[in-house]
Amino acid sequence: MPSELENAMESLIMVFHRYADRDGDGQTLTNKELKQLMEAELASFLKSQKNPDTVGKIMRELDQDKDGKVNFEEFVSLVVGLSTACEKCYQLHTKKAKK
Repeated sequence: MPSELENAMESLIMVFHRYADRDGDGQTLTNKELKQLMEAELASFLKSQKNPDTVGKIMRELDQDKDGKVNFEEFVSLVVGLSTACEKCYQLHTKKAKK
C-alpha cells in the first residue's frame, strides 16, 4: 500500500500530465494549459493575486529553457515554491496557536 507521500507524488504527476495531454504533447504545459491547471488546481492561490498577468509571469519564471513551455521539472519548482510558502504560513499559525 502506498504511503501518504507516495500518493502525493503520484497526484502531482497525474495532475501535470492531465493538463499536459490537452494539446497532444503530453510532456509539457503550454501557457494555456498552465492557466487551466492553475485555475482548477490552484484557484485559491490565483484569487489571492492582484496582478491579472499572474499566470503569464509565472510561466516566464518557470520556463527556464525559454522554449515557451513548462516541463515537469520546471512545474515541480512551482509546487516547491508554493509548498515552501504554505509551510512558512503553517509555522506562523502553529506558533500563534501555542501562545
